[in-house]
Amino acid sequence: MMTIDEVPKTCTHTIDHSDVVQIVEFSPFDWSSRLIAVGSSSRISIGTILFQEEDKEVEGLEYEVIREFHHSCRLMAFAWSPATSLRVLPKALKFCTAGADKKIRYYSSDLKTDDAVRVIDGHTDYVNDLIFDPDKGEQIASVSDDLTCRLFDTDGHQVAVYPLGSPGMSVKWHQEDPVKLMVGEKNGTIRFYNLIDQQPILSLACGNAPLLSVDWCHSNALSVSAVVGTELLLFDTSKSSRPSEKKQVHSDGARCVRWAKCNESIVATTGCPGSQLKVFNFKLNQTPICTSSHILNGLSWHYKLPIVAVGGDKKVFFWTVDNA
Repeated sequence: MMTIDEVPKTCTHTIDHSDVVQIVEFSPFDWSSRLIAVGSSSRISIGTILFQEEDKEVEGLEYEVIREFHHSCRLMAFAWSPATSLRVLPKALKFCTAGADKKIRYYSSDLKTDDAVRVIDGHTDYVNDLIFDPDKGEQIASVSDDLTCRLFDTDGHQVAVYPLGSPGMSVKWHQEDPVKLMVGEKNGTIRFYNLIDQQPILSLACGNAPLLSVDWCHSNALSVSAVVGTELLLFDTSKSSRPSEKKQVHSDGARCVRWAKCNESIVATTGCPGSQLKVFNFKLNQTPICTSSHILNGLSWHYKLPIVAVGGDKKVFFWTVDNA
C-alpha cells in the first residue's frame, strides 16, 4: 500500500525517439552538462538539451540532435568521457559503449567530418557497466559476467585486470578521488580498489543477493547506494561496512540505482513489478515520485537540476523532483 508521500506522478517532459530507448545518459560533467545520449537497439543519438529551469525563455525544454552514430548490436551500457566539450575548438565528442557482442566501442567526433570508432576486445562475456577516469578520460574501467574488472586505455590496450568473485554489475570512478575505483559484484560484495598499487582497500557487505547496481554519491565520496534483491541499501563508509539504511523498494526485484547529482539526500531506483521508477528523499523521509510504465530503461540525473530521465517506448521521460 502506498503512503501519502508515495503517489504516482505524471512526467514533467518527454522527447520523442524513433525506437524503444535502451539507454539515456545526461553528461555528468559541468562543462558538457547540456548533452544527453539516447540509445536504441542500433543507434545512438547525441543531443543538446536545455530546460526552463536553466533559461526562463525556454518553454518546457529545448532538445536538438547534433549527431547520430550507428551501433551494430544491442546497447548494454554507455559512458561519457570528460574529454567531451563543445565550448572549445575543435569541438570534441567522446564516449564509449558496451554491446551485446561483449565488446567495448570508443567513439570520438569533432562534429564535422572526423567521426571514429575503436572496438576494444578483452572481455569474454557480457560487459555490464563501464566508466571513464574522471580526470582526462584516458582510461576506461569495465566489469563483466566474465568475473573481471578491466582497465583499458582509449587505444584499446588493457592496462590492468582485477579478478572478481562473481559477475561484475557496476563500476564507478569518483570524480573527487580518481585513484579509487568501486566495483559492485552480483554476490552482494562492493569492493574499492586503489589504482596505484592495484589492491582492494575496502569492502562492503550487502548481506543479500543479487546485487544489480551500485552508485557513488556525486557530492559525498563517503556515501554509497546499492540495490540488492528487493531492497535499496545506503552505506556511510566512514562509519561501517554494513548498510546504514535499508528500504524495501520493488517487491519483485530492483534493477538500477542512481544518486541525484545536485542533492545527496535523493536517490532514484527502477525495478519490478512491471517497470517502476521511485525517487526517495531521505532527508524529508518522502517518496516524491512513484510511477510505472510498460517500458522503463536506463536511469540518469541531470548534472545541475533535480531532473531524472528514463527511456521508454519511442520516448524519453523526464521528472522534476519537487523540494529538492
